[in-house]
Amino acid sequence: MDLLDIPDPIEKYETMTRCALEAEAAGFDAVFVYDHFHTVPDPVHEAVFECWTSTAGLARDTKTIRLGQMVTCNSYRPPSLLAKMASSIDVMSHGRLILGIGAGWYEHEYDAYGYTYPDTPERLRMLREALQVIKAMWTQDEASFEGRHYRLRGAINEPKPVQKPHPPIWIGGGGEKVTLKLVAQYGDACNLRADLDTVRHKLEVLREHCRAVGRDYDTVLKTLEFYAILGDGPEVDQVIADTARRTGRDAEFVRSWNEFIGDADVIAETVRRYADLGIDYFILNLPNAAEGGVITRFAEDVFPKLGLPAGS
Repeated sequence: MDLLDIPDPIEKYETMTRCALEAEAAGFDAVFVYDHFHTVPDPVHEAVFECWTSTAGLARDTKTIRLGQMVTCNSYRPPSLLAKMASSIDVMSHGRLILGIGAGWYEHEYDAYGYTYPDTPERLRMLREALQVIKAMWTQDEASFEGRHYRLRGAINEPKPVQKPHPPIWIGGGGEKVTLKLVAQYGDACNLRADLDTVRHKLEVLREHCRAVGRDYDTVLKTLEFYAILGDGPEVDQVIADTARRTGRDAEFVRSWNEFIGDADVIAETVRRYADLGIDYFILNLPNAAEGGVITRFAEDVFPKLGLPAGS
């Protein structure tokens, strides 16, 4: 619902590009897009750009910033096709692609688009196979795989990705029995969104999975997605009111969803607390980013307090 106030669909996409270019100029490492067909959390008649075509467009609109997804729904595309798409975009972007992927969760979307919605264990089994398929497509001359859900029989994927051995795979979700084990087995990064105590616990679970499969825990990038509103009291109230209006949610819901709220000192301190737990990488969602200048202000105000340079 971030683009609700922009009526023209062309201008909606151009706003996305302007945000990406602003982030690039401000010194951010990457920009991420959602993989949804409908608006979240409720489906309404509002534009939602398809994730991977948007990633391809941004690959050519930008020059240096990395490009990812938070996260690709494995069920929406055969993993062999996804691997081919990702290889192409890694070449188009000169090696800037991050593949974010998860098992999928938005049941309404599955039903609306005619996809089968298996139960959670089955979706996770599909994800396990998909990760193996994608790696095979990226690394084998003629990829072969025989699974319950997916099969490859001499699949040729050229061009291969630019990044070697392949683009990084970020696996979204904090499921302790399966998802974090998949991170230890196949992922280059995990992606979490939770409070401090929960993150501490999830990282310990991940550490145990890494130990069990013989993976060096320190080779897994630990990432956190968070929502933030930067400003003083009146500024924060205004952003919350505008976001509540666009999303159809009440102000208290919006405030609870944006857990990093306040001036630069407050936000920087919250970031440091997560970093102290072992989070290496933070993915920022600013609900008012489409206004322009908000991304730049965050970098200029918050980055120096974290010892990061603002500006590319």
